[in-house]
Amino acid sequence: MKNLDWPLMRNNITREDLDRLIDYLTQPEPKLTQGEQVEAFEREWSQWLGVKYSVFVNSGSSANEITFLALRQRFPEGGEVIVPPLTWVSDIAAVLHAGFTPVFADIHPKTLGMNSAEVEKKLTPRTKAIFLTHILGYNAIDEKLLQLCKEREILLIEDVCESHGATFQGQKCGTFGFASNFSFYYAHHMSTIEGGMICTNDEEFYELCRLARSHGMVREAQSPIFRQRYAEAHPDLHPAFIFAFAAHNMRSTELNAVLGRSQLKRLDANNTIRTRNLQRFLAQLDPKKFRTDFILEGSSNYAFTLILREPDSSLRDRCMDAMTHAGVEFRRGTSGGGNQLRQPYLRRLFGNEFKNYPEVDHVHFYGFYIGNYPDLEQDKIDDLSQLLNNL
Repeated sequence: MKNLDWPLMRNNITREDLDRLIDYLTQPEPKLTQGEQVEAFEREWSQWLGVKYSVFVNSGSSANEITFLALRQRFPEGGEVIVPPLTWVSDIAAVLHAGFTPVFADIHPKTLGMNSAEVEKKLTPRTKAIFLTHILGYNAIDEKLLQLCKEREILLIEDVCESHGATFQGQKCGTFGFASNFSFYYAHHMSTIEGGMICTNDEEFYELCRLARSHGMVREAQSPIFRQRYAEAHPDLHPAFIFAFAAHNMRSTELNAVLGRSQLKRLDANNTIRTRNLQRFLAQLDPKKFRTDFILEGSSNYAFTLILREPDSSLRDRCMDAMTHAGVEFRRGTSGGGNQLRQPYLRRLFGNEFKNYPEVDHVHFYGFYIGNYPDLEQDKIDDLSQLLNNL
C-alpha cells in the first residue's frame, strides 16, 4: 500500500510571515502587547468580512466566551440558546459558563449545520439566541433560519471558526447574525498561531466585548460617552479602574496581529485552492458508499468530509485501517469529536439525551475529516479516492 504521508494539518505560517514578524521585532523598541498592530488587524479584518466592528482576542474559544459573557449583560435573566450537538466544545461551554441553558437541534446531512426545521421545533418564549456553527467550511444558513430569527426577534450568533470566506447567496458567513466568531488556530484557513475574532455591527455589543476582553475594565471602551456613563454612575471610583462586570484577560499581542495581517492578504487565494481540492475529492468518491451530495455552493472547506452513506461498521473499520496504513491522518466524528452530547461534560447534565439526534450520531460513528491545505498534492487526492472506493 502506497504511503501518502498526509498529515491532518500543515503549519501555514510561511517564510514571508516570519520575515514580517522579524521586521517588526527589529524596529527600535517594538511594542509587544496589544496596540496599534491589533487595531490595524481589526480594521482590515472588518473590511474583508464586511462588518463595522471586530475585536481580536487570544483564541476562537475566547471569542465564544466573550460573546456570551457580553450577551449576558443584555439578558441578565438568562434564557435558552439553541446549539448543535455537532460543534466544538467551546461553543457549548461558553453558553454554559455565561449562565444560559443550551437546547440542542439536529443537523442537516448536506451542510452538517443545524437543520432549520429542527431549530424551529426547539424555539420557546425563553429562547434568546441561536448559536449556529458553520461546520468545516460548509455554509449552514438558509432563508428559513433567517426568517425565524426575524419573526421571533431571536439573535443569530454565527460560529465561523472553521469557515473563513464561506458565503450564502454571495454574502460572507459571519455577517448575517448579531455577532460572529472566528478562530485563527494554526490549522485553520489562516493563522495567528493562536487567536480569534468577534465581529458585529452593534456598537453597544462591540464595547461590551472590548471590556470583556480585558477584565471588564470600562476604560477599554472606545466611546467617550460609554466611559462617561459609568464614571458618572460611580463617582466613588477612579475612571481608570471601573470594572463593569467580572471578566478575564483574553487579549492577544502585537506579534499575533502582525501574522494575521500578513496571512489575510492571501486568504482568498488559498480558499479558492482549498475549495477546488474538496470538489476534486468528492467528485471521485463512490456515491454508493460515501456521501458526496453536500451543498457546496459558498463552501470554503479547510478539511475533507468523508461520511459513509449508510451505517456500515465493517466499511467504517476498513476505511480507518486503510487510511492508517496509507499514512493519512484523520479524525472520526468530524468536527469536535462527533456528538457533543456523548461527551462526559454533557452526559452529566443531559444523561441519554444524545440518543435523540440521529443525524449527528451517524456522523459520530460513520464520519471523518481529513486535512485539506493549499499545497496538498493533487495526485494524493486521486490516490486516496481510489483507495477508499476499492474497499
